[in-house]
Amino acid sequence: MKYRLLIWILWPSFLVAGMAEGLLFTVIHPQDLLFFGHHPDISDEGIYSIGFFAIWTFCAVSSALTAYILPGIESPDGKGIDRGLL
Repeated sequence: MKYRLLIWILWPSFLVAGMAEGLLFTVIHPQDLLFFGHHPDISDEGIYSIGFFAIWTFCAVSSALTAYILPGIESPDGKGIDRGLL
């Protein structure tokens, strides 16, 4: 069940991160980025990769928090509460 939960978190966040990166770097060119007033010494592909993984991390954290706060249901025998996905 834990591997299924991991896929439920990572796959949608991967898809959204791909779309978000496409939108972000359609508007902003990597050579226009400045970090603390300096242009980083990284290739455009490196900036695309770092941007993708940063966005994917934020999306995965959002999906994990959503999975965590899903409400549980009472078990049919009344002995406890099923904690949902977790």
